[in-house]
Amino acid sequence: MSVNCIGISRVVVVSRHALVGELLAASLSRHDDFQSVGAAGTVKQAVALCLERRPDVVVMDYQLPDASGLDAAEQILAQLPDARIILLADGLSAEELHRVVETGVSGLLPLDAPLDSLLEALRHACPTAMAVHPCFLIPSIGPEGVTFDGPPLTRRELQVLGLLADGSDARAAARNLEISLNTCRGYIKAVLAKLGAHSQLEAVATARQLRLIA
Repeated sequence: MSVNCIGISRVVVVSRHALVGELLAASLSRHDDFQSVGAAGTVKQAVALCLERRPDVVVMDYQLPDASGLDAAEQILAQLPDARIILLADGLSAEELHRVVETGVSGLLPLDAPLDSLLEALRHACPTAMAVHPCFLIPSIGPEGVTFDGPPLTRRELQVLGLLADGSDARAAARNLEISLNTCRGYIKAVLAKLGAHSQLEAVATARQLRLIA
């Protein structure tokens, strides 16, 4: 995670409920490694505040009064690509989850996540991977009753899985993502392990039953 010269991460909190946002910002600032640099309540306010304050991390509601938090995330990341954005949401459809992955945010947590979980997500936020809380995957039950309760798939693992579902092999997926073949194979192994699959075809089938991919 990007931090300033004294090891403190600058945080912006974006919540549709002003009081909740203020309380969360205050809670984060009580920890030595975080400094709240502002709070916002809409997409417009969030983008303007982030461009002005240039935070290291952003905690943002998925649903905001004027638009989706994803709209804000896209605009912020376009200007501040090193920013780490953690989205807080209720339930998301497979289509919404796919868009979250494509946006490039660093994490997705439930709105009622305990502060300790949020702190852990903020401290381990990574620009090349996305952590998805299992609660967004467990409710997705396929026609044969398949459920997912393993470790969350990262953003890159979901991207590789999507390419496999589209018919790409490991070499083609690596070219598409501009990563090495060995790195891509590593992601595939991780996907198989997390989904309990024994082949790429089984992984794709399981992911479709779980509605992780279309």
